[in-house]
Amino acid sequence: MLDDYRSCKYSNHASNLGAILAHRFAIEKNLPSFIVDPVTTDEMVDKARVSGVPGIERKSRSHALNIKHCVRKSVKKLQVDLAKSRFVVAHLGSGISVASVVGGKILDVNDALFGMGPFSIERAGAMPISGLMELVFDKQLSRQEIADLLSHKSGFMGYLNTKDLREVEDQLPNDEETRLIYKAMIYQIAKEIGSQYTALQGDVDALILTGALVKSEQFKDNLLQYLKFIEKYFVFPGSFELEALARGAMRVLSETETAKDYV
Repeated sequence: MLDDYRSCKYSNHASNLGAILAHRFAIEKNLPSFIVDPVTTDEMVDKARVSGVPGIERKSRSHALNIKHCVRKSVKKLQVDLAKSRFVVAHLGSGISVASVVGGKILDVNDALFGMGPFSIERAGAMPISGLMELVFDKQLSRQEIADLLSHKSGFMGYLNTKDLREVEDQLPNDEETRLIYKAMIYQIAKEIGSQYTALQGDVDALILTGALVKSEQFKDNLLQYLKFIEKYFVFPGSFELEALARGAMRVLSETETAKDYV
């Protein structure tokens, strides 16, 4: 596990440091340590992995920690059994994950780093393949330059040169391009949520909206305008990573959940 995180085998992300730091403190203090729902959590069903191109699989890279924690919070609100629960969860932040979560497992989700789903504050989301090919070959970009472009210099950052939703919303009354990009992001998020409802055949306990973007009442209300067909939803503004980490470790220490081995 430590070798995989140090080498960034699955992704180059700040969350890779979690296991490394946990191991360091465990050695120093002679205590057990755990990681909880990392971004590489992979529970996708086989049919969701198929991309359409042999040799290329869809990847499960999502905000699993916050997604699963918000599912547990919603289960308590609904007073339903986690093992029988069915949710669509949209984590909306600098990256966006929209997931089908059944029995507490993420059965399908867009790749939140790059290549899938809606564009976000700084990520490109799904791309027209012909346009991407022209961009790569015309500009002769390196692998790292492509990764930086798609994961850090796209979305609001690419179009509007800002990663601050507040700045974008301040400009909405005055700038036509800002309005277009803002509306386009919300439109794409709504489409992704709709696709996950279809994947679960409409049999969903509730929609969960979470992440920093839904701290904005304006953003949340504009998104919900597209989702009027959804009768039940929960909104958990922000992210709850520290709380989720603590609760996950406590479930293992209290023996209400069994720790899994890394494979």
